[in-house]
Amino acid sequence: MFAFVSCVNTKKATYFSDQKNGSFAAPTIPKLVIQPNDLLSISVSSLNAEASAVFNQANNSGVNNNNTSTTTTTATGFLVDGAGNIQYPFLGQVPVSGLTKEELKDKLTKALVDKKLLVDPILTVRFLNFKVTVLGEVAHPTVVTVPSERISLLEAIGLAGDLTIYAQRDNVLVIRDENGQKVTQRLNLNSTELFSSPYFYLKSNDVVYVEPNKSKVASTGRSQVWLPILFSALSLGVIVVDRLTR
Repeated sequence: MFAFVSCVNTKKATYFSDQKNGSFAAPTIPKLVIQPNDLLSISVSSLNAEASAVFNQANNSGVNNNNTSTTTTTATGFLVDGAGNIQYPFLGQVPVSGLTKEELKDKLTKALVDKKLLVDPILTVRFLNFKVTVLGEVAHPTVVTVPSERISLLEAIGLAGDLTIYAQRDNVLVIRDENGQKVTQRLNLNSTELFSSPYFYLKSNDVVYVEPNKSKVASTGRSQVWLPILFSALSLGVIVVDRLTR
């Protein structure tokens, strides 16, 4: 009876079971928008290396190591405060929340040129805190850091060691921050409709939760009920055998 109850439908355990030979439109890659508490790396270069170095100090700070006399370099970047601003050298408080990396680059470049702080500066903006969290029925629940600033749901699951056999592949939950609110979306990995979902590519701070299926819940519940009974029976058997052999 337990064997029949714990059977898993193979179609539900297969990715994209409805996919046939053919092609489909590529998923849309979401725009990365700067939000409060983001950590940004903003590097500047120009013909005047000395003048450019002043603007790069916030990207690298020396941190003393208590165990040695050496100084190591740790990436710190520019932290976006709760109001959506950063403190930038010579420009002071700069509003950045809601901008893309390209928009921020153009904004800072124009400000540096208009104030005649640099001539023909080249700026590069990157996110230092782009990460996603994968929890639930995966081999290795983990927080994935994404230096490339681009990761799909399938890549995140792969980096977490893939789904276990007990995972609900047709009901994967993605939790996302949108405009100060938590937005949830459930996705079906058995269907190719996943590739047209705006949640196929993950955003920074997304949380992926994979629920266990009924077989896992049922088997866990049965083991909690039967294991104590089994151990009690074995203990009683050992006591009876010990008494009979004396």
